[in-house]
Amino acid sequence: MFMQGTFHWLRIKVFCYATENEELIHEKMAEFLGTDEFECDIADSEHGNRIVILSSEISKQKEVIQVFNSLGKDLIAEINDRIDERIDDDCVFFLRLDKQEFVQGRFRIAHHGDVVSITGKIASHPARKEIAAKKMKEFLSSL
Repeated sequence: MFMQGTFHWLRIKVFCYATENEELIHEKMAEFLGTDEFECDIADSEHGNRIVILSSEISKQKEVIQVFNSLGKDLIAEINDRIDERIDDDCVFFLRLDKQEFVQGRFRIAHHGDVVSITGKIASHPARKEIAAKKMKEFLSSL
């Protein structure tokens, strides 16, 4: 029997500034995703410095599970406890991880701008926040 995935898509994005170790961030992103196949775009900051934007969009349930499993049980519990704050009215899930902790191999929720951004469109039918939150709680408790 086909089981619908939790997400239509999950996007992971990180900005690497000129003052940061691009190779280290690239390596940690590859470890986190389980692949080094992700987009690498280059932009200029308002001061003309180079910014590398690493991003990936995944839609396979197996890969989504891998990403969430890598966060660890404590962070999953923290996300689950406040899931209503992490889903908007369009059934999009939001999580921002502290980038400096991320490159150290630790995962912590960030409350500032230097982050690894994770967003995902929850497969919710009908598309209502409360249904998406219930589905997300079920997904997190299954990990």
